[in-house]
Amino acid sequence: MFTLDFLVTPFTAIPEVDPMPILMRLLAALILGMVVSAVYRHTRSPAAIAPSFPTTLILLCVLIAMVTQVIGDNVARAFSLVGALSIVRFRTVVRDTQDTAYVIFAVITGMAVGAHNLWVAVIGIVVVGCASLWSNLHIIPDAEPIYILVVRMIIGAKPEAIAGQVMDLHLMDRKLISVGTPRKGGAMEFMYEARLKPQGSPSDLMATLHTLDGVQGAQLRRQDCADF
Repeated sequence: MFTLDFLVTPFTAIPEVDPMPILMRLLAALILGMVVSAVYRHTRSPAAIAPSFPTTLILLCVLIAMVTQVIGDNVARAFSLVGALSIVRFRTVVRDTQDTAYVIFAVITGMAVGAHNLWVAVIGIVVVGCASLWSNLHIIPDAEPIYILVVRMIIGAKPEAIAGQVMDLHLMDRKLISVGTPRKGGAMEFMYEARLKPQGSPSDLMATLHTLDGVQGAQLRRQDCADF
């Protein structure tokens, strides 16, 4: 007689696990991850902080605690995790560090289910989901986005003397990261990491820069949307 035991076995064969210690460990990881994120924010300059990276630190802290629950003392599972992560190849640029964290999240959740640790998967989804929603509600505020400003000037021009006042008017801060010449060598390109002031306008900044004598061109791009 045909039976559906193969559909029932994966759930009836799950070992009994007390979910409370798992929940407490993941919540502790969440709280300590927030501490790590706060330390990162206060020890790095605002211009060096990517908007999504502090949240990624929190998620990774919870995810590592989650995968530790799945692996336990099982060496085979540890090697399986390494193999699973090595299969994941990013054929395109990952623009946001949170995307990488969610890929790891999916791998760990699938591994937990496959290892009959459904409580780890379920509680992990709840804790990580709460952390993500917390971030989206701006309880953990995002930093101002970082822009890449490229200003092209005539050879011998001094960018601060020509465009310094205009940039100060629209930018909260800026840092010169590279100086070079285009292929034809007829101009100098100055590249800055910058943050716009709350009242600053990208279009007004570009329009004003193009009116300055000695400026041949300018471009402004968000750092997390630019491939170099």
